Amino acid sequence: MLVLGLQGSPRKKGNTNYLLTAFMNEAERFGVRTHVIEVAKKNIVPCKGCGFCEKKGHCITQDDDMACEIYSLLRKADVIVAASPIFFYNVTAQLKALIDRSQTLWARKYRLNIEDPGGKMRRGFLLSLGATKGKNLFEGVKLTAQYFFDAVAASYEGSLTYWRIEHRGDMEKHPTIHEEVRDAVTRLLKPFLARKIILFVCRENACRSQMASAFTQYLAGDKIEALSAGSEPADEINSDMVEVMREKGIDMTFRRTRSLNQALSESQPDMIISMGCQEECPLIPGAKIQDWDLPDPAGKSMEFMRTVRDEIENKVKDLVSSVSI
Repeated sequence: MLVLGLQGSPRKKGNTNYLLTAFMNEAERFGVRTHVIEVAKKNIVPCKGCGFCEKKGHCITQDDDMACEIYSLLRKADVIVAASPIFFYNVTAQLKALIDRSQTLWARKYRLNIEDPGGKMRRGFLLSLGATKGKNLFEGVKLTAQYFFDAVAASYEGSLTYWRIEHRGDMEKHPTIHEEVRDAVTRLLKPFLARKIILFVCRENACRSQMASAFTQYLAGDKIEALSAGSEPADEINSDMVEVMREKGIDMTFRRTRSLNQALSESQPDMIISMGCQEECPLIPGAKIQDWDLPDPAGKSMEFMRTVRDEIENKVKDLVSSVSI
C-alpha cells in the first residue's frame, strides 16, 4: 500500500516538515511504502476556473506537474496525508493550488458520474499547526481538507493540529507529538494491514491486468490489495479499455503502467494471476499462481473489448468470493 504525503509548507526543514516526517516514519514501521510531494517545489498552475474539466473530464492545463504526476499519485495512494501550517486560517497558497486543481477529480466523480475504484478504501488525514492560540484557528483548514478529500475520493479520517508552533524546532520539542502520531497512524492503517495482496500480470499492463485490478479494488478493496504489472509495460494504458470501463462507471483515466520487477520490489503478493500471456510468472515463496487464459483485446473491436471486460468481471467476482482474510 502507499501512503502519500502532501508537504504544503514552503519552508525547508520547518515544523510542518518535521510533523509530516514523523508521521511517515511511523507509517514505514508497518512496512508500507511512503512518498512525499514537496508541493512548493512543484510546477502547479493555479486553477483557471474555466469549467473545462466539468465538460471534458480533464483539466485544460496539461503540461504541469499536476497533470503529469500528481493526479496519478492521488489515484494510486491508499492514504493521503495533507500537511500545512496555517496561513490566514487556511493552508498555504502552494497547497491550495493543488487542492483547487483537484476540481478535475471532483468533476469526474460528480459531473461525469464515474468512480475511482480505489476510493472505497482510500483515507485522508490532516496535519496542521499554527502560531496563535485562538480556538477557531483550524476551523477553515479542516473544512478545506474535508472537501479536498471528498474530491479525491478519500474519506476524511481526522486530524492532528497544534497551537502555538511558531519558531523553528517548536514541533520537535512538543511533549506529546510522537505518541499522538503513533496512535493516529495505527488507527489509520489498521484496516489495510490484514488485506491479501493479489498481483495481476499481463505483458503490457495496459488492458487486462488493469481491468482485473480495478474490478477487484471496486468489489473487495476492504479485503484485497489489488495490484497490476507487466513483463513489457507499454508507455500508457489502452484508451479503448478506459472507455469500456467507463461504461461500467469505473474511472481508469489516471492509471499508469509499470513493470513486474517494480511491482515485486514494492510488495510481496500472496497470489499472482496471469491474464494468459504465456508469460512465466516469478516464483514467490508462499504465493499462489493462477492463469486466467484471457484473449488480448488490444487492437480488436470495442465489442471484443467489452466481452473480455465482462469475462474479467465475472472471474473477479468468483475470486472475491473465494478469498478469506
